[in-house]
Amino acid sequence: MTDPIAPGVAHSPGGALAPGPADSSLITYTHVIYALHSLAILIGLGTAWTVVGSFLLGVPSIVAVIMNYARQKDARGTFLESHFRWQIHTFWYALLWAVIIGIVSLPLVLLFGLGLLTWWIGVAFLGVWLIYRVARGWLALRDGRPVVSL
Repeated sequence: MTDPIAPGVAHSPGGALAPGPADSSLITYTHVIYALHSLAILIGLGTAWTVVGSFLLGVPSIVAVIMNYARQKDARGTFLESHFRWQIHTFWYALLWAVIIGIVSLPLVLLFGLGLLTWWIGVAFLGVWLIYRVARGWLALRDGRPVVSL
């Protein structure tokens, strides 16, 4: 049964709200956003940029995040809402962790020279996390299901 107050939002048999269907053009739009994030990651893997640097500072990911915010309202009430939230959180949490890695590593470089090691290790883990987030989200989108945070 569809909710008359929130069109497109269906109720499951238990009465809980379930995400409604999404417009096919918005599904394609979300695929494009994942493709842009993937392009940023590939640029980071294939150049002197790191995955993290390319993801946070590269044009593809910045355009993708702007696209997320531009159509976020259109995704409300559909399974795509979780994908938009997932993509936005991926970008901002990556930025937060990159800043934390830098804050921790900089004093260690100045004091002990160990900061280069902590920076590389931190950036490597963050890069793997980014690859995981983009792949997991895109696979869920391909299967037509929402992304569920663990």
